[in-house]
Amino acid sequence: MLRIYEVVLVMAGDTARIAEQIERRDRDLARQLRRAMQSVALNVAEGMGSLHGHKRQRYSSALGSAREALACVQVAQAMRYIGPVHEQVLDRMDHVIATLGRLVYRRAS
Repeated sequence: MLRIYEVVLVMAGDTARIAEQIERRDRDLARQLRRAMQSVALNVAEGMGSLHGHKRQRYSSALGSAREALACVQVAQAMRYIGPVHEQVLDRMDHVIATLGRLVYRRAS
């Protein structure tokens, strides 16, 4: 199992709390954040069980969704739906995005 999967699950908990705050002001954005985060976890899990090119496709989908989840948080901050997000939460999101990026963009052996 990929070690990053455990980090993704912690990130899901982080974003669930953020989505609850966002939902008070913008139900659609909160729903978008939840869907994106679910997609990250599900695509990483699916990728772990896939072979070759399919694995990279799943990780690529997870990467796009992780970036979308981060964007949802950033938009919520910009629109003043939420206050500052704990630095550790943002670091975890960056870590997941960077790790998935390495999995997607590494050279084929």
